[in-house]
Amino acid sequence: MEPKSPHITQLLIEWGEGDATAFEELMPLVYSELRRLAAGYMRRQKAGHSLQPTELVNEAYLRLIDSSRVKWQNRNHFFAISAQLMRRVLVDSARRRNSNKRGGGQCRITLNDATEAASGQPLDLEALDEALNKLGRLNERQGKIVELRYFGGLSEEQTAEALNVSIRTVRRDWSFARAWLYRQLS
Repeated sequence: MEPKSPHITQLLIEWGEGDATAFEELMPLVYSELRRLAAGYMRRQKAGHSLQPTELVNEAYLRLIDSSRVKWQNRNHFFAISAQLMRRVLVDSARRRNSNKRGGGQCRITLNDATEAASGQPLDLEALDEALNKLGRLNERQGKIVELRYFGGLSEEQTAEALNVSIRTVRRDWSFARAWLYRQLS
């Protein structure tokens, strides 16, 4: 992730304390990274999807505005929440599209090295969301690790920092979560 400025963390704290101008100053600093994450998500979408990366970022932006009272810890926390919001936007969009088509034309993505290497099969976004929610109920930390690594684009080190665990724990949980998701989605 590019934006590493300590200024970002300070702006997040100020925004969390109710300073609306901090949010206005923050967004230009983090927009390119949010756009990069969104573009990565969109590349994994089935051809013909309706959202563009800019639309995805804008939808997440609207949801972020509602999160103004979050006690932001640091930039990793911000990007983790942003990734979670983008995931929700994608799932909501897929559900709307699928309900309109009565189950046809499901949106598919690949869960990078978690399943693509094992099977080469694309995943249904709604099935992935359901499996991630189930994993989160079984093991909250593993669910968060998948969300941070896959949807948030965080490295092992950034994930460990965001969750306040060791890198070794992240690696172990990431490995287990990928295997568990593969079994659930096969």
